[in-house]
Amino acid sequence: MSYSDAFLKDILTRTRVIAVVGISTNPVRPSHYVSRFLYQRGYRIIPVNPAHVGQTLFGEEFRAGLSEIDAPVDMVDIFRRHDAVPSVVGAALSHLPQLRTIWMQLGVTHAEAAARAAAKGIDVVQDRCTKIEYERLLGAGMPLAEVIGG
Repeated sequence: MSYSDAFLKDILTRTRVIAVVGISTNPVRPSHYVSRFLYQRGYRIIPVNPAHVGQTLFGEEFRAGLSEIDAPVDMVDIFRRHDAVPSVVGAALSHLPQLRTIWMQLGVTHAEAAARAAAKGIDVVQDRCTKIEYERLLGAGMPLAEVIGG
């Protein structure tokens, strides 16, 4: 997949709230350390994983699914296998009316689900890491507030 730097930078600077589907409580798992990195840069991270309901991470309670989120969400960041993507995208489109971006992490793609989201006006990124792109485009140490001037 090819995305312009301007497109990716726009997504990363306009996003404030990220629902991370498939996030782990294990700090060595990519879903955890990528989310921690984003949290430390000023994003609100809403963890979504039914295996961890009742626990908190980054000051937020785990949700079993996207339908349990009652806050506006800008981005859904997917750390799930390819075959889970259609149901995640379906839930996102059904339950998150302010959603602007579906982001699939490294190794995760699903053309049909991506097309379904794009048809609804949602920006879609596949097979990219939010942490890597943030560091590359905005700088590793820069909090989001400094990047956007606020």
